[in-house]
Amino acid sequence: MAIAMLRKKDVGRVLRAVPRLIDLPDTSMWIDYDAEADVLYLSFRRPQRATDSEMRDNGIIVHRRGNQIVGLTILEASTR
Repeated sequence: MAIAMLRKKDVGRVLRAVPRLIDLPDTSMWIDYDAEADVLYLSFRRPQRATDSEMRDNGIIVHRRGNQIVGLTILEASTR
């Protein structure tokens, strides 16, 4: 989502998420959202090159390369 497309309420939601985002272990992150599928993709490495993925019961898929988490896929993201 382009920053220019953010609405006022969206900016507030992003700002409320900032404390959680800065607590993540990586300093660089790429965020992609597929509105049609309602899926949020967080990548901590580009390219991820995940060697393993684990679907959790809470609808989050954790992507790993060895012991390192390289990304997350969050299903039904708008309801979280």
